[in-house]
Amino acid sequence: MESHPSGFGPRTQDLLARDGKRVWHPFTQHARWATDEPLVIDRAEGMYLYDADSRAYLDANSSLWVNVHGHKVPEIDAAIVAQLDRLDHATFLGTTHEPGIELAELLIDRAPAGLTRAFFGSDGASSVEAAIKMAFQASAQLGQDRPLYAHIKEGYHGDTLGAVSVGGIELFHSTYRPILLDTVEVSSPGLREPGQSAADRAVEVVTELRELMEHQGQRICAVIVEPMVQAAAGILTHDASFLRGVRELCDEFGAYLIADEIATGLGRTGKQWALDHSGVVPDLLTLGKGVTGGYLPLSAVLAKEGIYEAFLGAPESARTFFHGHSYTANPLCCAAAIANLKLMDANNTVDNAARLGEKLGQLLAPLQTHDGVLEVRRLGTMTGIEVNPVDGIERTGFEICQIMKNNSVLTRPLGDVVVLMPPLAMNDDDLKTIVDVCIAAIDQVTQ
Repeated sequence: MESHPSGFGPRTQDLLARDGKRVWHPFTQHARWATDEPLVIDRAEGMYLYDADSRAYLDANSSLWVNVHGHKVPEIDAAIVAQLDRLDHATFLGTTHEPGIELAELLIDRAPAGLTRAFFGSDGASSVEAAIKMAFQASAQLGQDRPLYAHIKEGYHGDTLGAVSVGGIELFHSTYRPILLDTVEVSSPGLREPGQSAADRAVEVVTELRELMEHQGQRICAVIVEPMVQAAAGILTHDASFLRGVRELCDEFGAYLIADEIATGLGRTGKQWALDHSGVVPDLLTLGKGVTGGYLPLSAVLAKEGIYEAFLGAPESARTFFHGHSYTANPLCCAAAIANLKLMDANNTVDNAARLGEKLGQLLAPLQTHDGVLEVRRLGTMTGIEVNPVDGIERTGFEICQIMKNNSVLTRPLGDVVVLMPPLAMNDDDLKTIVDVCIAAIDQVTQ
């Protein structure tokens, strides 16, 4: 691909000027908004995003880890239009509808054995909020006093207060600690000493968790983990034995295990669920991001029957799960998700994601010995390239991504970790283009 010429056209300049006067963007330092040269995305098709000046960019991070088949997918487009002709929205509080029922069935069919109920949310954080409330209320209704949650350092589960409470990234979460839930934390299994194996690190952190549970386990209602990959922490990967150890401790001390599969689920790690690498079944599983193929906001909590049954009782018992949203199980979102999941089945998308991930690993092999790269971390298509900070460059990872953007590949760093997370249906040629542009950008900045 050719590099884009510098400068924006009149329409882009006008939109950016209007944006700068009225809009507040997430995870964005607006003191740098203009100088960072943000794009105005105007349309999308296939694996490409197009800006308001009609410049094309390969979508190398799946539009923030949500896109599955690419953009403008005929099957999903048609499903949304067909649903719009029938029912746009109706409350899920006390009523139901076919798209919500069918989607629940499809999700449970794909779920780890033992998960039997689907509770719908909107974005990922809302499903985490629901899951941690389910765990606490179920424990209380079973006669247990368990007001604490255990979570993992460098974990990320969303930005609402409950989700932040069980998060562990200081940059994102430290400001809010005075107003959060009571939690206890153990170290990240993805942060290893030089030369330390992932399996040995898993043993260390499981041992740390055991010590914690021996002291406070009777007061912990749930342990929450991101299976196999702590994504927002910089694609930190860990050994599957860590999950097995956590499951055993939860069973021993009577705590629920919440698996947050919002980023890792539905094929991203080369399996249906990241948990499938370990054989572990959680008590609660949260999912989101790719469930609608990247089209519309939708999430869910999948629960074991025993947790669901803890909420059953006469109305006056107040055992109801008093939680929900106006747009819970919106039919348009459900229709998109149904079409997405059926298309994933028809196209063997999860198997293709595993193959694509292996191809990505092969293409990135030259970076394993690159002087400017500290580590390449990958599971399935989830890839983080941690680069050495360069003297004289304020944000090394950002600078690399800017050069990639100027060469028609769009992604977003996590600090000095360049993240590659292509749509699961991407072809090998587009994948090679992404990697070639990425390596060239790393060369340019670090050498």
